Amino acid sequence: MGRDGLLDSSTIVIDLLLRKYKADQKWTRLVIEQLSEEDIVWSPSPECISIANLIAHISGAVHQWFETAYFGAPYIEDRSKEFERGLQMSKEEALELSKKAYDRIIEVLEIMKAKPEKLLEQPYLKFPPFNGALDNQATILEMLLHQFRHLPSHTGQIMYIAKMRKGQLQWS
Repeated sequence: MGRDGLLDSSTIVIDLLLRKYKADQKWTRLVIEQLSEEDIVWSPSPECISIANLIAHISGAVHQWFETAYFGAPYIEDRSKEFERGLQMSKEEALELSKKAYDRIIEVLEIMKAKPEKLLEQPYLKFPPFNGALDNQATILEMLLHQFRHLPSHTGQIMYIAKMRKGQLQWS
């Protein structure tokens, strides 16, 4: 397949990712809007995390893998705060952090759509060694696909916890 075929395939993949992240952003916002301040910080048991933790984790992942690598934000290696029991976060903060995180992913995808050759860039080479599913030689495309698997699972957890708290949720 020639270069034009690669770029055409890239556009298809990027469009699919854009639709998915925009949908996840919408569903997360709709869920959070239906919750109280108490619901945001509630966890099903002392061993479990809350919606506040999940929002902090989504925001932290986007910061670490996209804002740092692609937009030059400072690298922060203290992601454990995202999982602290009793993490406090207002409903407004949850909405803001969630919107900002998804907006940033969408922004990266829009840049990639305009310049698909950037999908093969390796901005993680300068990072400390990874100890997860990807190594430092990962491309932007690999990270987008990795996060495509990772972040929606947390969106699902947010919805599940919200349903535990509220029962039926409104989806429009």
